Amino acid sequence: MTARFGHTELPDEQERALRRAVRLAWLTIAFLVTAVTGVYLVMGSSQAMKAAWMEDMLSFIPPISFLVAVRVTRRRPSARHPYGYHRAVAVGHLVAATALVAMGAFMVWDSGSGLVKAEHPPVGLMEVAGQPVWSGWLMIGVMAYTAVPPVLLGRAKMPLAEKLHDRVLYADADMNKADWMTAVGGIAGVVGIGLGLWWADAVAALFISGSILRDGVRNMRVAVSAIMDARAETYDGEGPHPLVRRIDAALGALPWVDKARSRVRDEGHVFHVEAFVVPVDGAPDLTELSRARELLCDLDWKVQDAVVVPVEELPEEFLPGLREETAGHDAS
Repeated sequence: MTARFGHTELPDEQERALRRAVRLAWLTIAFLVTAVTGVYLVMGSSQAMKAAWMEDMLSFIPPISFLVAVRVTRRRPSARHPYGYHRAVAVGHLVAATALVAMGAFMVWDSGSGLVKAEHPPVGLMEVAGQPVWSGWLMIGVMAYTAVPPVLLGRAKMPLAEKLHDRVLYADADMNKADWMTAVGGIAGVVGIGLGLWWADAVAALFISGSILRDGVRNMRVAVSAIMDARAETYDGEGPHPLVRRIDAALGALPWVDKARSRVRDEGHVFHVEAFVVPVDGAPDLTELSRARELLCDLDWKVQDAVVVPVEELPEEFLPGLREETAGHDAS
């Protein structure tokens, strides 16, 4: 039986999901071009509008990172990259998160300083078709335009992110779903200026900046954890991936296996599995080990590669959580 590893092909269902995600990413970029242009043309001196414009500019990073990562992950493993290029997804996630944190922190400082200095942004009149129009109406109109499409795009991307186990796509969808708050914040700031509440603009800008910073910190935590070879988790980073228990259960059900425990590394879209098994009696032959490995690779499409290692007892130095789990089972 020939060992297979390093595959870059996706099952038909995931391949269809990936093609749809790519189309949504390009659609997002096209929408952002219009949104950034529109906000820039009407933002004037409003801090809230400036924060919204910066947020729209940052929104380019996740879909672009996703598109680049998709191309890179298609490469075959090489001598220099024997595990393949699936980690491009994690790199793209970290790049997006870093940009969000950096710009979010700067914008919080900029908006906060404007509030402390009690800056009064002027919103004057603009001539449209020969008629004087209050600039605030144009700002509100543009922000209303930017509110709905990102929410629809985010809702469309979220199930695809889960199906593909793609954290860059998830970060993009999560930001899109929250973009309506940016639009509402910008509108509130402009309305506040119109009502003579000079501080409303700075408060709205601070709200938008804080939202960007929060998204960045949350995504950076998950991205850094993945790159540091943390246990395989769900696409949203909310907990351990259920596939890990399925792997251990599948190996433990083999007739020649007494105990089995694995450590699973998240490579991006796919997982790399190192499984340790304690045989019932004596060492297993090559056929049994090869079939066990194929069992894992066929268990789920995310198992990109697997190594099955027979041992006399489960090694705590490679499975550091083993002692705590064993103690918990004994106590119960």
